Amino acid sequence: MTSASHPRQSSRAGQVPGKIVAPVSLLVLPALLLFHLCAPVSAQNMMHTADAMDEVNLLPGDSAVLEMEEIKKDLPCTVTSVKPVMGFDMRFHSGYDITIPLKELASNGQTLTVVFSVAPASAKDTPRYFSQKFRVPELPEDAGGKTLLEGGFDIGEGSYHVRWLMRDHLERVCSSSWDINATLNRRDQDMKMNLTPNAVEAADFEFFKPEPPVARKPDGDPLKVKVLINYAPQESAAAAMAPVDASALVSILRTIAREPRIVQFSIVAFNLNEQRVVYRADNLDEINFPDLGKQLRSLKLGMVDYKHLADPHSPTEFLTHLVQDELTGSQADAVIFAGPKAFLDQQVTQDNLKDIGTISYPVFYMNYMLVQGGSWSEAPAWRDAIGSVVKKLRGFEYTITRPRDLWTAWTDIMNHISAKMKLPSTASASSH
Repeated sequence: MTSASHPRQSSRAGQVPGKIVAPVSLLVLPALLLFHLCAPVSAQNMMHTADAMDEVNLLPGDSAVLEMEEIKKDLPCTVTSVKPVMGFDMRFHSGYDITIPLKELASNGQTLTVVFSVAPASAKDTPRYFSQKFRVPELPEDAGGKTLLEGGFDIGEGSYHVRWLMRDHLERVCSSSWDINATLNRRDQDMKMNLTPNAVEAADFEFFKPEPPVARKPDGDPLKVKVLINYAPQESAAAAMAPVDASALVSILRTIAREPRIVQFSIVAFNLNEQRVVYRADNLDEINFPDLGKQLRSLKLGMVDYKHLADPHSPTEFLTHLVQDELTGSQADAVIFAGPKAFLDQQVTQDNLKDIGTISYPVFYMNYMLVQGGSWSEAPAWRDAIGSVVKKLRGFEYTITRPRDLWTAWTDIMNHISAKMKLPSTASASSH
């Protein structure tokens, strides 16, 4: 089993799904389609994610093509299945890559329609149907290069059969079928997935959708936690938040939100590069993800105030004051930092932390670090600025490079909190 936050982010971490490849300029569109075209042609519209549909809504021609499972190339395209990968959201993600020559899309603008079904091997007669549309801009007949388009869906553990077709405005069809298998490694069998075995759902690219209600069942005194999340890309100079980074950081936060023994949350979202707190909410019964996402969109990644550039120590001062303000006198039962590694020219000193005084709660750092290039291995062991603070506070740091790390880190964190509060310990992590 391969691990990643999403199939579109495994081998090409940080790329935006769907692109048309040819020389010259790059234009990023509002959602999930990225066109790379020769001037003066411009990209105008976007890819639509796959939506679930009922079999009764299938056009007779589409139904016949899917039923026959015949490979058709009336519309010259190549479709390649994407091996299921497990994400930080504890789901298996699969899908397909489509390549097609640009000259085959030459028109005054058109829509490519994809229809596919996914059926678990245990229920072949009850497939889930999905549709997806790619809106293609006007292209000349002599357009060169090829397009790469992508689509996806989520599955639980199990074996599945996929039937797939794509048609254009001329009713030309490209079709194929394949089998996929989603299996947990032996060492991951204790992890509770977010989809039941043999389940099929549309891929969800909305990171900040509301969290379903959690039945809070505290053992003993109810727990209160404060979370300080450094919402930033792994590459500090990046001008945008890569989907793989956003998915991992939000998955960490959702893991905390789904813990039934926690009944009160205080959230502080900050960006160390911009040196500002973006969002703060205290004493929440539930984490408001839509509100958090709205505020995080105000970040201007890749831009640094010239005043901060003039003072190389200002990031350290910001982190120092943040830690002092948020930890001094905190009534939380635990404080949890989360974010990518953040390296500063100067570390926060022990003297800077004396003003916090004695703390009676444990401090944790869930440090996210994805190994680049799609290769999962041991992450570098050096400690960053936040990790240095947590060490000085006698806290605990966890490096998270794969979904398994998130699971085991949260299990250990809750065991530490349980021991501190003298609550029943847990042998396995909470439901993700």
